[in-house]
Amino acid sequence: MKTPIMFVCTILFLFVIYSCGNKTVSKKGTVSDADGNVYATVTIGSQTWTTENLKTTKYNDGKSIPNVIGESAWKELKTDAYCWFMDDVANKVTYGAYYNWNTVNTGKLCPAGWHVPSDKEWRSLTDYLGSENIAGNSMKASSGWSRNGNGTNESGFSALPTGYRNAKGLFSSQGISAYWWSSSSDAVNGWYTVLFSKDATAFKYYGQKESGFSVRCLKN
Repeated sequence: MKTPIMFVCTILFLFVIYSCGNKTVSKKGTVSDADGNVYATVTIGSQTWTTENLKTTKYNDGKSIPNVIGESAWKELKTDAYCWFMDDVANKVTYGAYYNWNTVNTGKLCPAGWHVPSDKEWRSLTDYLGSENIAGNSMKASSGWSRNGNGTNESGFSALPTGYRNAKGLFSSQGISAYWWSSSSDAVNGWYTVLFSKDATAFKYYGQKESGFSVRCLKN
């Protein structure tokens, strides 16, 4: 029979082992945007993320974001804008909105107290989940991805394959990829993170600022 001290030590030992072996165990919450949309949130390591793509049509100061419809109109854009997949608001609930980088660059897209993560902050997430070579598997939802590309969603990030709108205004890759802007850029391009059905990577790259990508928010 174990003494009380031995019992307590055993429990503490098991707790430490469990915690170290389950890095993605996290707490959950919610946050609302300027439109009143409510997002689930999850804490992964030291970061707290929204688990859904942003859907807001307003900045956090209440100003409306232009909804730009049509390939030619999107292609010519040099200002801020958002759209829905295939310009159909029926896709709002599942996929959220697509924003160009000019919208991200306002610094007012996420709810107050939250922000669009930098490329460095995206890297912190993927490093915590094992590296960008394998992080995608725990970030992807366990259903919804084509070509047998579903993940485990162990992190709670719940990524769906939203695809994107390219700089020419064409929608592409829905079902097989997901793209999220970061707040980082150079003079021509913005940096983003992308997941694919084909593998477990969470790849970082740069793309034209006129592109329409999804946005996740990170708590300040």
